[in-house]
Amino acid sequence: MDINSIAIIGLVAGTCTTLSFFPQVIKTIKTKKTKDLSLSMYIILATGLFLWTIYGFLIHAFPVLLANSISFVLAAFILFLKIKYGE
Repeated sequence: MDINSIAIIGLVAGTCTTLSFFPQVIKTIKTKKTKDLSLSMYIILATGLFLWTIYGFLIHAFPVLLANSISFVLAAFILFLKIKYGE
């Protein structure tokens, strides 16, 4: 496989995983209910995504950097809503 094919696979994978956050964000905004969301899970997830973003930057891997930075923002937003709306 050439480098462009590998980058495309990374971008498609990143798009899929990043898009997976949108239904939760939309539902949480609409319902303002976060009781069933795990606070510790989103803290760990946001931390991991932030670290993946740094990793992608350091190794100059655009698909890793792009997907994880957007996912981090979405996970952090859900975390913010979880804290704002409480149990």
